[in-house]
Amino acid sequence: MQLHPQHTGIAELRTAWREADALGVDSLWTWDHFLPHTGDPAGRHYECWSLLSAMAVETRRATIGPLVSCTAFRNPHLLADMARTVDQLSGGRLVLGLGAGWFEAEHTEYGLPFPGPAGRMDAFAASVTAVKERLAKLNPGPAGPLPLLIGGAGRRRTLELVAREADWWNWYGWASEDPVAEFRELSGVLDQWCERVGRDPDRVARTVMINPDQLPLVEGFAEAGAVHVVLSLPAPYELRRVEELLKVRAALGS
Repeated sequence: MQLHPQHTGIAELRTAWREADALGVDSLWTWDHFLPHTGDPAGRHYECWSLLSAMAVETRRATIGPLVSCTAFRNPHLLADMARTVDQLSGGRLVLGLGAGWFEAEHTEYGLPFPGPAGRMDAFAASVTAVKERLAKLNPGPAGPLPLLIGGAGRRRTLELVAREADWWNWYGWASEDPVAEFRELSGVLDQWCERVGRDPDRVARTVMINPDQLPLVEGFAEAGAVHVVLSLPAPYELRRVEELLKVRAALGS
């Protein structure tokens, strides 16, 4: 499950991730934004990596991570060091989700540049390289495998980068007319990129994020190759929806 860190409170977030971990979810996520991007733009909002540090020490079973962390917000070497430290705090349960960023208002508000799509992708690719290089140099290194997840749907540059660099790929299709079909198509494009860059497509785990209304599509996503489905939940966090997803997981035998 992904907990929206907006229009809520710290106590509510902490309760939700502890209870979800106790339910047996496979993963717990939050997003990396500085402002609410739905609802009241002046509403309450909390920073991603501070929350992940707390989540790391208050949960025991689930992997944790940002879905996804914008590489434009922080020096990539610093980001790698933060990720390594949170991974150590969690006992090796971090998945490092990375993305190029899309929400212009928060860049403007925090005095960060917001170039066009090509410029953002250039900077993103360079940051992914820098993060991986820094992780290899840190002492101590990560406590666990620290898989790299890249989120996005760009058929040319994003999926090529996923094929070259990522362990996991994440997609969401809330605006899609047929999310399962589009996910299957994009996964096929990723297969093609893996073949072009000389990488086994099976080395990249396919994941998808859904909203509560898309719970009936979970089996379809699984049939289309998704090995991990993340339910994105706004506050107040209705964990009965998480329980519904866990029932589907049990029925699928995974």
